[in-house]
Amino acid sequence: MQLKWSLHAIRRKLGIDRAVAFGSFSTVWGAVGGSVSILLIALRFSPEVQGYYYTFNSLLALTTFVELGLGTVIQQFASHEWARLDLDSGKGVVGDANALSRLASLARVSFRWYGFAGALAVIGLGAGGVVFFAQRPSPGIQWVGPWLVLCGLSGMRLVLVPAWSLLDGCDQMRHTNAARLGIAVVTNLFAWAAIVLGAGLWTLVILNGANLAVAAAFFARRYGDFFRAIRSSPRHAAVDWRLEIWPMQWRIALSWLSGYFIFSLFTPVMFQFHGAIVAGQMGMTLSLANALLAFALTWVATKAPAFGQLISLRDFAGLDRLFAASTAQALAVGGIGALAILGGTYGLNAIHSRLALRLLPPLLVGLFVVSALIATLVGAMATYLRAHKREPYLVPSVLCGVAVGVTTIVLGGRYGALGAAIGYLVLSLVFLIPEVAIFRHCQSAWHVTDEGASG
Repeated sequence: MQLKWSLHAIRRKLGIDRAVAFGSFSTVWGAVGGSVSILLIALRFSPEVQGYYYTFNSLLALTTFVELGLGTVIQQFASHEWARLDLDSGKGVVGDANALSRLASLARVSFRWYGFAGALAVIGLGAGGVVFFAQRPSPGIQWVGPWLVLCGLSGMRLVLVPAWSLLDGCDQMRHTNAARLGIAVVTNLFAWAAIVLGAGLWTLVILNGANLAVAAAFFARRYGDFFRAIRSSPRHAAVDWRLEIWPMQWRIALSWLSGYFIFSLFTPVMFQFHGAIVAGQMGMTLSLANALLAFALTWVATKAPAFGQLISLRDFAGLDRLFAASTAQALAVGGIGALAILGGTYGLNAIHSRLALRLLPPLLVGLFVVSALIATLVGAMATYLRAHKREPYLVPSVLCGVAVGVTTIVLGGRYGALGAAIGYLVLSLVFLIPEVAIFRHCQSAWHVTDEGASG
C-alpha cells in the first residue's frame, strides 16, 4: 500500500497522467527504436546510403509547405468545442448541438484541405526530389523507385493528419498517444527487418506503409462512430474558415514554414555541398537532438487540449499553474536527456566505436543538443499561446527561419557542419529574448482583456 501511494505521489509530482505516460513511452520508444535503427543503419548501410536515407527524411518534411499548419489549428478549435461535448458509450458524440455542428464543420474543412495537400505533395515532392538528387548522383545508389513510392505514401499519410488532430483536440490524447506508441513499435519492427534483410532505401517505404496501414485500422476500429457523427453536414452553427480559421492558420503556416529552415534544412545542405557521407552524419545527429526535443515537449503537448478547455472556461489561474508545472517538467526531463546524449557520444568516441564515425563530432552534437533545449522552451510557450487560437510568434518565427536558413546555406556551405551548428545555436539564443518578451506580454494582456470582457 505504501509503495502504491509512493508511486502515485511521484507520478502526480512529475505530472504524469495517461496522456503523458503514453506520449512519453512513445517518445522513449522512438528514442530506443531510433537508437537500434541507428545501430543497424551503421552496420548494414554504406555511408552513402545513410546519407540518402536521412536526406529523404529531410525532404519529406517539405510537406509543411502544403500542410500550412492546419493540424495545429484543428486541435485548438476542436478543444474549444469539446468543452461542451462528450463521447457516449458507443464512441458517438453527445452534448451541445451548436458545438457538435461546429465540430462537424471543422472536420469537413480539414479533410478537404488535407486531401488537396496530399495530392499536391505527391506531385511536388516526387518531381522536386528527382531534380535535387540528380544534381549530385552517387554511383550504384538506386534511389528513384524508393523515392517516388515514398512520396505517394507521404501524400496518403497527410490525409490522416486531421483525424489525429481532431481526436487530440477532443480530449482523446490518452488513446491517440497509446495508438502512436503501438504504431511506433510496429513500424520499427518492420524497419529493422527491412534493414537486416537488405532493403536499403526501400526501408523508408516499408516503414511508412506500415504506419499508414496501422493508423487507418486504428481510426476505423476505435473511432468509427466518432467520425460518422462529425461527418454529417452542419445543421446549426458552422465554422467560418475565412473569418475564424484562416486568420490564425496563415500565421501558424508561416511559423511552420520557418520551422523547416530551422529544423530540416541542415541535411539537404550538407548533401548538396559536402556529399552523402556528411549528410548522413548530420541526419543521424539531428535525429538524436530532435528525439530529445520531442520527448521533452511531450509534457506540454499533451496538455494542449486542457489549455484550450481552461481558456474556454476562463480559468486563467488554472491555465497558468498547469503551464508552469508542465514546462518545468519538460525542461527537467530535457536536461537529463541532454546529459545522456552527450555522455553517450563522448563514450563512443573514447572507445573508438564504428558508430561514432556515423555521427558528427561530440562538440557539434553538444551544440545541437543545447539548441534542442532552447527549442523546448520556445515550443512550450508557443503551445500555450496558440491554445488561445492566436499566433503572436509569427514575426520572430519568420525572421528566425530566414536567418537560420541563410546561415545554414552560407556557413554550412563554406565551413560544413561546424558553421551550421554554431550559426543555429547563436540565432536560437538571440531570438529567445524577444520570444520570452512576447510570451510575457501576451500572457498578461490577453487575460486582462478576456477577464474584462467576461465581466
